[in-house]
Amino acid sequence: MGWVVLVGGALMSPIVQAQPNRLARIKAADELQVCMWPGYYGISLRNTKTGQIMGLDAEMAQELARSLKVRLKWVETTFIKFIPDVLSDQCDIVMTGIAITPQRATQVAFSQPYMRSDMYAVTTRNHQRVRSWADIDQAGVRVAVVEGSVQESVMRDRIRKAELVVIASPQTREAELEAGRVDVFMSDYPFTRKMLDYNEWAQVISPPASFHFMTYAWAVKPGDTAWLATVNQFLSTVKADGRLRQAALRYRLESMLITDPKP
Repeated sequence: MGWVVLVGGALMSPIVQAQPNRLARIKAADELQVCMWPGYYGISLRNTKTGQIMGLDAEMAQELARSLKVRLKWVETTFIKFIPDVLSDQCDIVMTGIAITPQRATQVAFSQPYMRSDMYAVTTRNHQRVRSWADIDQAGVRVAVVEGSVQESVMRDRIRKAELVVIASPQTREAELEAGRVDVFMSDYPFTRKMLDYNEWAQVISPPASFHFMTYAWAVKPGDTAWLATVNQFLSTVKADGRLRQAALRYRLESMLITDPKP
């Protein structure tokens, strides 16, 4: 059974629906279909020159396919589409840094969590109005979020004075910020690393205290306990043998890892 994190840290399981044995279907097809968003720096990012998907979850998907002795097939998705994609059997599992929310947990089954991140803001180095966290929720400030993201739902609840701007593909938050059409955008730790690595004009603003921690897991269609148990056993194995940490180190995400308590 997948874990769902609720307010106060309590755990509960998602709604269960009838589902044939997916592991047998994967073995019969000799193929593991993995939904991923190819724009997630450090998690599942497509190299525009080679077409290769790179990142922590990309490597874990490769390891999962290898452990099942099947081929890996990428299925491109978005944070708006991943739930209908996995529910309609477009893929066997979503491995692209999915943040657990109670709403999502009513529709998909989550694996054990493996990473967590607070929320951060990105603006320009010389921005005239947004220089600190306190400057974000002010009248006249345009705050960008990705459509369907956790940041969208959180900022809808938190913003009182600023204007929320929802960015849908093919537009991007960073392009809107650089063009001056928004003043700041909200993201998590991996994407803010991309901004600092590739954009000299970018400035990351950290919250003065914990703002909204997001816990990440992989997602599958509910109802197949054997498949979910296989996914959780794989996750436990790569945590224990160091493969998850090694991948996190390669992408400088080790600070996000959730360390399982010692027995």
